[in-house]
Parts: sequence; structure tokens; C-alpha cells
Amino acid sequence: MTLVDREVRSLYSSGSYVGAVPDLQLARSNMLELKDVTKAYESGGNLINALDQVNIHIYEGEFVVVLGPSGSGKTTLLNVMGCLDTVTRGQVVVGGQDVTNASRGALSEIRRKTVSFVFQSFNLFPALTARENVQFGMDVAGRKTRESAAELLTKVGLEGRMDQFPHQLSGGEQQRVAVARALATGNPVLLADEPTGELDFRTGVRILQLLGEQVGPGRVVIVVTHNREIARMADRVIELSSGKIVRDGPPQDGRVDVNTLFW
Repeated sequence: MTLVDREVRSLYSSGSYVGAVPDLQLARSNMLELKDVTKAYESGGNLINALDQVNIHIYEGEFVVVLGPSGSGKTTLLNVMGCLDTVTRGQVVVGGQDVTNASRGALSEIRRKTVSFVFQSFNLFPALTARENVQFGMDVAGRKTRESAAELLTKVGLEGRMDQFPHQLSGGEQQRVAVARALATGNPVLLADEPTGELDFRTGVRILQLLGEQVGPGRVVIVVTHNREIARMADRVIELSSGKIVRDGPPQDGRVDVNTLFW
């Protein structure tokens, strides 16, 4: 049961609402929706479906992990959800807005105000320091967060590296700057592509804990990873194979606390 599910149930049990407990999915906002989505590419004269008739509904308050081997369509799915890529067929709704045939300007606005990314390749600005990269995330979103760039960098363990440029940072440090920048936007949809790929286990758990703390009413976190251990902390696991969803549901052995993970 997600955080929002628990809040809805507590309101009913306390008498704040009357009547039967509602269907919990209906009680929550639909943050992301893909309807019969296909994304096709041409390769060597052949048409390849990176996504093949994918249907997904993701609701507020969910921590979702997307699993699958290399080439299964994970990153394509993330790019479609984040309005970085368009679809060949189907419908995409992000934050309640149908973006299927949206203009470039409209897609840019969604990325600025609704979606935050942690890219696998980090995508830091080389001429900006760690602190300036994080501040840039705040400025672009145009949203005041409760924490400063310095506080967010401290949270990811970079309190002594704030004024370093990306080329002066290790891969793991750059990854943590990318996480801090995504958190700095305060956007309701956070998409993370292999956010622990460059991190040692202890730091990886710290970052996953931070990502988990972003989940709540009106907010979702979606993590793409090949690490099945991370899926154990999810509310929901979506598995892809050859562009198709082969499983969508809670972790097979139940959800566990992030501090029990090990890899």
C-alpha cells in the first residue's frame, strides 16, 4: 500500500469521510498514462518496435521500478514518459495533459514544470560548478524549494565538492549532482535512469532513500534499473521484454525497507 493509499484509508477510518472506502486507484490522481503506445525505429531496412502496444497507468504516491535487460525498451519508455521522445502510435498523458501531439514548446514546458530527470549520462553543464548545476535546476523550474542547492548537495554527500566542475568530479560524484539537480526542481514526476549505476552500495542506498522520500500526494518517482534488488523497495514493478510489458504489480515477495537491500 502506497503512502497516498494509507492517507486515504486513514481519513475514512477517522470519520473525516463517510461512506465506503473508495477504490484506491480511483481516489488517486493519474500522473502518467500510456495507452496502446508503440514506438518504432527503422534499422537496416527493418522496423523495430522499441515499445510495442504498451499500456500503463501510474498514480500519485507510487514508487515504481522499471526492470528489463538491455534493449528491452526501458530507456525509450522513460524518454516517452518524460516528453523527450514522441510515439509512433498511441496516446501519452503526463500530469493530466495529453502530450501525444503536443508542440515542441508545449513539451518543453512539461519538462520544465512537471518532469525531472536523473540521466544515466548525467548531462551536467561542464562550465558550471556542482552548486551552479543544481541551482540551474531550481531556476529553470521557476519553483522555490524548501532547500538550497548547498543543502541538497549535502544530502547527497557532496558538502565538500560543491564548487568543483564536472571534470573535477568522479562518475559517482557527477551522478549525485544529477540527483540533487532533479530534486531541486520540485517537479511532481521524477524519472531516474540507473541512478545508482556509478555508486558504491552504501551511497546507492542513501540515494534510493532520498528518492523514496520524494513520493507522496501529487508526486511519483519512476526508477529504471537492471538491478532487481532495487525493485524490492518499490510499490510497483514493471518488467519489459522486447518492448512489451511482461509483468506489472507489487514486488513478488512484498515491499521491503530500503535499508534491508543488499547488492
